[in-house]
Amino acid sequence: MNKELVFLRSFGIATAFGVIMLASSAFKKTGNQRFAEIDVERINIIEKDGTVKMVITNVDRFPNGKDTINNRPTNVKRKKRSGMLFFNEDGIECGGLIYDGQKKADGHSAGMSLTYDQYDGDQMMQLLMQDYKEGGQRRVFSSLVFNDRPANETQFGMDKIWEELAPLRKSDPGAFKKKYEEYVAQGVLGGAPRVMLGQTRGRSNGLFLNDDKGRPKAMFYVNEKNEAKLEFFDEKGNVIATFPNQTK
Repeated sequence: MNKELVFLRSFGIATAFGVIMLASSAFKKTGNQRFAEIDVERINIIEKDGTVKMVITNVDRFPNGKDTINNRPTNVKRKKRSGMLFFNEDGIECGGLIYDGQKKADGHSAGMSLTYDQYDGDQMMQLLMQDYKEGGQRRVFSSLVFNDRPANETQFGMDKIWEELAPLRKSDPGAFKKKYEEYVAQGVLGGAPRVMLGQTRGRSNGLFLNDDKGRPKAMFYVNEKNEAKLEFFDEKGNVIATFPNQTK
């Protein structure tokens, strides 16, 4: 009886040890793994030092302030969407891809946005598509936009400034405007769309150029009547030159 107990105990210990070794070797395997199909809610692509370089995620696990990535807080006000976030070598967010689409009571909404950011700042380039349908009317427009960004902006700095300005926007618009302009003068806030190639909400397709305040200066486009136009504007948005001068 004693010999049998000793044998069973030895066999149990050896079996447990063997299982642990197999599991450990499986997780330590450095070769490529091949899967026919895999279901996952979020993937973090990391460097050897642990720096996150890309996050691929579903809606629920999309970082929006409750997470920290590379020891940096994430955007609290950002809406959760499925997509990807990109991070540079310093662990700072530098762009992303988001998309969504769903039916509504009287139509639908869908969209996609691919952005690339200025270093430690906001987006310099955006590829955008939006599709809305309400009350039987559908609007689809898309564009490639290039933006100017302030020279001294930082992601942390912008978050703090907007925490300060947000209450003023409703309570004291005059104070909000004055403070906003002060930050713009310091080069820590602002920015403007400078170049847009694509389709507008008015269904004109073309190239649209703005000044450093985001005001339209020149447009070369085909309007909803299939008329080609070239127009130039002053600082107040008035047309100062157009080609052709007249349309049939």
